[in-house]
Amino acid sequence: MKKKKLKNDSENKVKKEGKKNSEELVVEYLDGWKRCQAEFENYKRIQGEERKDLVKYASQNVVMQIIPVVDNFASSVAHIPEEQKDGPWVQGIMYIQKQLEDVLRENGVEEIEVNVGDEFDANICEAIQSQSSVDDGTEENKKSQSLSSDVTGNKIKKVILKGYKIGEKVIRPARVVVG
Repeated sequence: MKKKKLKNDSENKVKKEGKKNSEELVVEYLDGWKRCQAEFENYKRIQGEERKDLVKYASQNVVMQIIPVVDNFASSVAHIPEEQKDGPWVQGIMYIQKQLEDVLRENGVEEIEVNVGDEFDANICEAIQSQSSVDDGTEENKKSQSLSSDVTGNKIKKVILKGYKIGEKVIRPARVVVG
């Protein structure tokens, strides 16, 4: 009889320990599940942000091919003789130019606002010529006509080409003459 009671006591003890261990396992599994769920939510958030960036910048290659066409339209319109400015073909060309600009705008492309007299900003501008090199035809100044972003403290004298950005990313800096 003593053996039977001893056996029952040890079985009860094992059951109690097993119950305690299973409660600990439940807590451990629940914590692991919560961690996994939080990591999955973070993954979904990061993937959503990456997808937005991909869509935002995916059109950049096409945009970079359209921008020179817009530049050419602007350049050609600037050279139209005064007596032909009101002609129907000129109006058609100006309409096509506006359509291209609208396509760029609809794709998140913005023109970088740079005006004559503004301070040179190397983050949004590219100095392609120095006004002093234009005024002074010396050999040394001719070599320095192509400037880089080390030009600081100079005013913009002329805007050669407009700059463009998508969001905060500059896709083409404005090309300017500084002096």
